[in-house]
Amino acid sequence: MFKNYFKTAWRNLMKSKMFSLINILGLTIGITVCMMIYLFIMNEFSFDKFHKNGDRIYRVQRGIKMDGKAASVAYLSGPYMPALLNDFKGQIASAVRVNQNDNLFSVGDKSFHEKKEIDVDSNFFSFFSFPLLKGNPSKVLNDINSVVLTETTAKKYFGSIDNAMGKIVMLNKEAPLKVTGIAKDVPSNSHLDFDIVTSLERRRNASFMNVWINNGLYTYVELAPNVTQSQVEKQLPAFMEKNMGSDMRKYGFHFTLSLTPLKDVYFSGSLDNTKHGDKAVVYIFLSIAILILLIACINFMNLSTVRAAERSKEVGLRKVLGALRNNLVWQFIGESLLLTTISCLLSVGLLFLIMPWYNQILGYSLTVSWNTWTIYLFLISVIIIVGILAGSYPAFFLSAFSPIQALKGKLKSGKGGASFRQALVIVQFSISVFLIVGTIIITKQMNYVKSKQLGYNKEQTVIIPIDNNDIYNNLNTFKNELQNQSGVQSVSAMSGEPGGFFDGHMFEVEDHAERWNARTEFADFEFVKTLGLKIIAGRDFSAQFPTDTTSAVLINKTAAAKLGWTPQEAIGKWILNTVRDSARRRIIGVVNDFNFQSLKQDVDALVISPAEDRRQILVKLKPGNLQAGVALIRNAYSKAAPDYPLEYKFLDQQFDDLYKKDIRQQTILSVFAGLAIFVACLGLFGLASFTATKRFKEIGVRKVLGSSVQSIVVLLSKDLLKPVIIATCIALPVGYWVMNKWLQNFAYKTTVSWWIFIVAALITFGIAIITVSIKAIKVAMANPVKSLRTE
Repeated sequence: MFKNYFKTAWRNLMKSKMFSLINILGLTIGITVCMMIYLFIMNEFSFDKFHKNGDRIYRVQRGIKMDGKAASVAYLSGPYMPALLNDFKGQIASAVRVNQNDNLFSVGDKSFHEKKEIDVDSNFFSFFSFPLLKGNPSKVLNDINSVVLTETTAKKYFGSIDNAMGKIVMLNKEAPLKVTGIAKDVPSNSHLDFDIVTSLERRRNASFMNVWINNGLYTYVELAPNVTQSQVEKQLPAFMEKNMGSDMRKYGFHFTLSLTPLKDVYFSGSLDNTKHGDKAVVYIFLSIAILILLIACINFMNLSTVRAAERSKEVGLRKVLGALRNNLVWQFIGESLLLTTISCLLSVGLLFLIMPWYNQILGYSLTVSWNTWTIYLFLISVIIIVGILAGSYPAFFLSAFSPIQALKGKLKSGKGGASFRQALVIVQFSISVFLIVGTIIITKQMNYVKSKQLGYNKEQTVIIPIDNNDIYNNLNTFKNELQNQSGVQSVSAMSGEPGGFFDGHMFEVEDHAERWNARTEFADFEFVKTLGLKIIAGRDFSAQFPTDTTSAVLINKTAAAKLGWTPQEAIGKWILNTVRDSARRRIIGVVNDFNFQSLKQDVDALVISPAEDRRQILVKLKPGNLQAGVALIRNAYSKAAPDYPLEYKFLDQQFDDLYKKDIRQQTILSVFAGLAIFVACLGLFGLASFTATKRFKEIGVRKVLGSSVQSIVVLLSKDLLKPVIIATCIALPVGYWVMNKWLQNFAYKTTVSWWIFIVAALITFGIAIITVSIKAIKVAMANPVKSLRTE
């Protein structure tokens, strides 16, 4: 019996090649999208799950308030770990600290600037489960002058991992480190990423290792068995009061501590430089996958009912010969499962082809593990669920035919069947219109963000990180050489560039009883000139006033407003940084507000001080030959830091990097919207075919009685386009509501104009008209003799 069902199913597929092709194409697209999303979601939720005892490992987080808003920061200072181990004996089994770093490493005459260096405690490889190919996890970092390379780094330095063991690597061309271990390359689903690991003990004299208030590294703890997160967190306020109470009162900060489970660090949204994901994006992707697959299933249902007239005699004959309705239902569901299986196999092949493009869009590489049972379980589940979902309605519809009417070839689907099919098309096009609206609004917002005046000049400006001692020590020489070049407009060294990181500090302020929190910028006298900022009150820093270095600050307009002053009133008021300054500074000028952070945030209060803390150099080039300007910078850098390669990017590039995630969402949504409308049109084509089949004789009669091709096309299209109109009316308000919600993520947002919805409706309607007209014109132009001929 099953053999007979299979033969029948295969013959029916081959008999109606066009419908089979459309069905397979729709399902293949839907399943491929599902697989793409599945791989993405599996990767996102697999982060940090590979560590032994990972369920007992937590990262210690520091809670702070910035401008009245609570934030979670992962950075702590060195003294926290020994204090936690001492105060929580029996509760915290072990702990480890990780400091992200970058340095120059040399082997012979080869030098490499390693951006993914971490300095760690000696128990790092026994605390975490990063496997070692060479070396003992408990001893590999015991020596202060030891270094562990990843497999790829070892091959880059020495050709093979065997050659690397025991060899010497020079750190910054001054400290020899011995290779004592080789680690497997860090998996892509780890929030910590590294290429080279050194001993944190080398940094024992650094301020962040000894001063409680100077934060700069991550601290992880492993709780003892049977000790819960809440048990430890209840005692953390007392711990903070004991160790940080006096400092918090002295400097005006209020810190809290909490524990974040290791498995939740990736989605924590904490302020740090490790990998982070966004659950909202995961759910958006999941929703899109379901919607596209739903459209494909609807197509299958509609296209199957189109063929009902052709298969009515087959159904009638089977019933007359004794087939029960259950037999027929399972036969048609079996055909659906066969079609879904073919689509699934094609989807796997298609996935291989598009993975490079998909990885490029995501910004990282997804690996397809074909040796794990989960992916096969997923594929089997898709075949069963989609096969039954897509095949259920056609199966019950076809098996319900009266054998007498079926043998006569008369198909009477009734008003209920027609309404159901139209409802399916409404669902399809509602999804399509919604995705089109979303794509247009996201694109409009991204264009608005890119074109918005930010209050500073980001053109022709090069960012150079101060990431080595050579450039730090020779900073003035580097600046002076560039400022003497005709192609350079100005050079400024600072702690944070627009779009980068800005510290938050506490201040005592004249006439204010409470201490005040604000963002800070530590910059030299050329800061305002280099960024093209506008002074709206007072003056800029000036070398003509030598005391500016120690006794002057600038603030922005927002800072003045938050302190209750007009820009003019702010001039001459004193302000004291509780951590950095020993004496008061006077406000000598107020700069107009500029968006130094993402446009998702309102402009914060900013205090610009000439105190020493240089992390970036901005070089403003004069308009003209950009490459010649970069060559000037390269030449000056090679003199100031000859052992280090010049690494730079442009300020406008830095700004674009802030919105990478949103631009990726825009691209993916655009592709999926296109796929949705394409697959939905396949469904509309199916409905047009069904209508044409049902009204074939009517069309013949109309043509004989003198109807034109144009009038028949209008007649057929009118009814078919009704569900599209209804779908548009449903999707537009839903799209407006959802996209308004999305725009709330931006402090500065575009307007949701009425024309967006008109364009979305016109796009949908235009594509639908073309789809319907193709079939309608073909039927209208057919010879009426064929439709009026009887057997």
